[in-house]
Amino acid sequence: MRAARLIKMVLLLQSRPAMTAAELARELEVSERTVTRDAQALSEAGVPVYADRGRGGGYRLVGGYRTRLTGLHRGEAEALFLSGVPGALREMGLEDAASAARLKVSAALLPSLRDASRTAAQRFHLDAPTWFHEPRTPELLPDVAEAVWDDRPVTAHYRRGEREVVRELEPYGLVLKAGVWYLCARVAGDVSHRVYRIDRFTAVRPGPGRFERDPDFDLPAFWAERAEQFARSLLRAEVVVRLSPDGVRRLPHTVDPRAAREALAAAEPPDADGWTTVTLPVESEEVAHTQLTALGPEAEVLAPGTLRARLAADAARWAGLYRN
Repeated sequence: MRAARLIKMVLLLQSRPAMTAAELARELEVSERTVTRDAQALSEAGVPVYADRGRGGGYRLVGGYRTRLTGLHRGEAEALFLSGVPGALREMGLEDAASAARLKVSAALLPSLRDASRTAAQRFHLDAPTWFHEPRTPELLPDVAEAVWDDRPVTAHYRRGEREVVRELEPYGLVLKAGVWYLCARVAGDVSHRVYRIDRFTAVRPGPGRFERDPDFDLPAFWAERAEQFARSLLRAEVVVRLSPDGVRRLPHTVDPRAAREALAAAEPPDADGWTTVTLPVESEEVAHTQLTALGPEAEVLAPGTLRARLAADAARWAGLYRN
């Protein structure tokens, strides 16, 4: 384990000008004291690791040192070929570049590992679009992707409802969510980032020069936060529901899972019959009607009265259909 950690430490220092002890400890999942001992061990082994003392100090490799410890074992080689998503790369116009990179990696591997791309493809395939949805590649996606990779600002024409707006954007990153492409971008002169559906762009024109990317921007973290905000923004109404034990179990599979978990966590203990009453955020009464119908007799709506009446009418119709 220590040998693998020492190799990773060298590769980390090789990929960056310098790293603090805290940064190395976080990457290597060890203590800063262990980082100090490992740096000393590398130095004694002939790897020129230099420690800068004082505030802002850290570790770096001296004299442009480059390690030859770049061999891959089979698991690493197969994981490398899994890191590409062929469909997404094709839609962004990067298929040729990705293919060339895979060929170069394959040529550099040991003969015993050169089938890694084939064995990985036989074991994993990503199908991003949802069921019953015909995926369509936005016509302007390659232009947007090129601007993202090149840190180039763009003038974008964007459909917003019935009107079209023009925005000067700094494109930071692309997200493919359930077959739909999104652009995370910053409006020129603004510090906040926003999300745009790429299929709503009607024109994209690259601007001059390059913008200065915020080094602290974290695309996965930003997307996770915005996705949660969006999901919560849809839940504008509330219903009060009494659930049987089976209804409690099935609720997270019927409505928004996070909303269900939070509602159940805030609920009072079950009543004498073992049923639990929850106050559940929902998108609308219409959506709640469809979702709670799936629970059948395992859920009793207590409020609002209009939704309770609708489900009571449904129950009467079901009884009539199945009476004979």
